[in-house]
Amino acid sequence: MMTSVVIDREVGNWSRFRNRRQVGSYTGLCSGEYSSGKTRLQTCVTKHGNPRLRAALVELAWRLVRFQPDYRPVVKWRQVLAKGALATGAARKKAIVAVARQLAVDLWRIRTGQLKPEQLGLSI
Repeated sequence: MMTSVVIDREVGNWSRFRNRRQVGSYTGLCSGEYSSGKTRLQTCVTKHGNPRLRAALVELAWRLVRFQPDYRPVVKWRQVLAKGALATGAARKKAIVAVARQLAVDLWRIRTGQLKPEQLGLSI
C-alpha cells in the first residue's frame, strides 16, 4: 500500500508520458547506449531518473515475484528469480530490474486506461 503511494507521488501525472520509452527513461531503469557509425553497444542501467521511484519499483517487483506469480514478466523471468535458482546474485538483480522496468510501463498503461490489470496477469 505504501509503495503505491510513493510511486504515485513520485510520478505525479501518468498521462504526461507519451510512450513506454519515456516511462523507462524517467525511472532510470532503461539501458544506456554507446553508438558510433554502425556500432551499437548497450550498457547497464543508466540510473538517470528518480532514485526513490526506482527503489520503490524494485521493491514492488520483488513482492510481485512472491505474491503475483502469474504476472507476465515474473513468468518470463521465473527460472532466474525462483528461490534456490542456480542463477548468480548478479543475474537475479538484472532480472528483477527487468521486471521493475516492465512494471513501470504496465503501471503507466493501467493508470492511463490502456489496459486492465487482469490483462497483465495481475489479480487484485
